Amino acid sequence: MEAISRRNFGRLAVAAAATVPATVRSQTAPSGPPIRIGYSMSLSGGLAGNGRPALLAHRIWAEDVNSKGGLLGRPVELVHYDDQSTGAQVPGIYTKLIDVDKVDLVISGYATAIIAPAMPIVMQRNMAFVSLFGTGVNTDFKYDRYFSINPTGSNVKETFAKGFMDIAMAMEPRPRSIALVNLDSDFHQRTAESARFLARQHGLRIVYDRAYPPSTVDFTPIIRSVQAARPDIVFIGSYPPDTAGLLRAASELRVNFQMMGGPMIGPHITAQKLQLGPILNNLVVWDVYAPEPTLQFPGTQALIERYQPLAAKENADALGHYVPPLAYSQMQVLEQAVKRVGKIDQAALAADMHANQFDTVIGPLRFDALGEWTEERNLYTQYQGVQGNGIDQFRKAGTQVILYPARYKSGDLRKPYTAGAA
Repeated sequence: MEAISRRNFGRLAVAAAATVPATVRSQTAPSGPPIRIGYSMSLSGGLAGNGRPALLAHRIWAEDVNSKGGLLGRPVELVHYDDQSTGAQVPGIYTKLIDVDKVDLVISGYATAIIAPAMPIVMQRNMAFVSLFGTGVNTDFKYDRYFSINPTGSNVKETFAKGFMDIAMAMEPRPRSIALVNLDSDFHQRTAESARFLARQHGLRIVYDRAYPPSTVDFTPIIRSVQAARPDIVFIGSYPPDTAGLLRAASELRVNFQMMGGPMIGPHITAQKLQLGPILNNLVVWDVYAPEPTLQFPGTQALIERYQPLAAKENADALGHYVPPLAYSQMQVLEQAVKRVGKIDQAALAADMHANQFDTVIGPLRFDALGEWTEERNLYTQYQGVQGNGIDQFRKAGTQVILYPARYKSGDLRKPYTAGAA
């Protein structure tokens, strides 16, 4: 394991300081022993495409806090290790962070598969724990010091696929059948369960329902099998390498469904947007942010504008639309709780997080008894009018319109899903 707590930090400090008003920079510099925040992060392996932008957002936050006098008058220091996108690495990392490095606070890295293995270690040490993009992690643990920065909420089965189903059932003609495809992983098993549950509520006939193993590399047989089942709509749960394989197979086979998509993680990463280009057209995907005028909270755009030039230097996701706003908010929750409590007290911090609202760059947040958002905010968006593989079209409104929920809706559904259609 390699600690990477300060690499390239100087360059980031110079760039970030340029955006801080002189009145802020002139405040008293933090002093004394640092408040050390420890975590694992996927900086290599399959999750690195989201781990690296999360880390960059954390560094921006640390610069912001330290430029304003730190936390409790003390500087903030980030202590993190690369978990290599492997859950087996995680327990050892958190044991070292807490027992050897003696960090004051812990947070999680990116993804359910990385968060869940940390839970037993964190619980044994009675630490407050703010996670990033974990779905249903605390359902079984029921740890009262766990808090999730993820819009899925507590009732995943009832709400995760609701937007997808509501959009589909509003179509004319109404769909009668559905195919379910998902990676055999914790997150995608939970999302498939939601789609299965809601499909039955809507009276949809499930004509295909299979999970594929993580070792899968050829997705053409899966898409052929789905085609053979003749579903009206298709709900797919996949991670980036699988998403690319599935969409390329769909394009080669020229599939045509009334609607296709779901939690296909991958187009959220800029590199995959650019690789797939028009193959994305009319795909309906679960997401957490899109650059639409209906979904702008104070601080969101400013963060993205600061992030993007730094990302170009740090080999992180170019646009930063997916992970950075939530990663920055993860740190804002910790910051606001520490300031209100006035000391590093794990029990008091957890009590504060349960009791109070947090104002973040992704809007106001409150946590329920399981540490999930009291108001879930699963977005379903559709890619429209993608032409070629240029990046600028993904920076502007109208390329990824929000279809659900209604309060953030910015466009209407285009159908059917015909692979590669404009």
